[in-house]
Amino acid sequence: MTLTLYGIPNCDTVKKARNYLEARGLSYQFHDYKKAGVTAADLERWSDVVGWEKLLNKAGTTFKKLSDADKADIDAAKAIALMVANPSMIKRPVVEGSKTLLVGFNPTEWDALLSQN
Repeated sequence: MTLTLYGIPNCDTVKKARNYLEARGLSYQFHDYKKAGVTAADLERWSDVVGWEKLLNKAGTTFKKLSDADKADIDAAKAIALMVANPSMIKRPVVEGSKTLLVGFNPTEWDALLSQN
């Protein structure tokens, strides 16, 4: 199984996710949002599976610093545009595999889904 872990290297949650995968001998490619960005196509594909609401991190400082106009009337298209422009607004990590899409780090959920592949 080929996995890609999307995130930011210095994020504590991403570090926990990397340690989790490595401890279980699961190989993955790391995609750094800050350096490589993220495409609207990726976000649309993920949104189709989990919903844009799960991908958009409203609790983070990047979202909180947005103007009220940017925060208002968010729909899928606006959320995706915001996340493309500000990858820090994407909930981390995102792990994608052939049959897997995980958003955020929850070891119990990860155990259940990654053991199926």
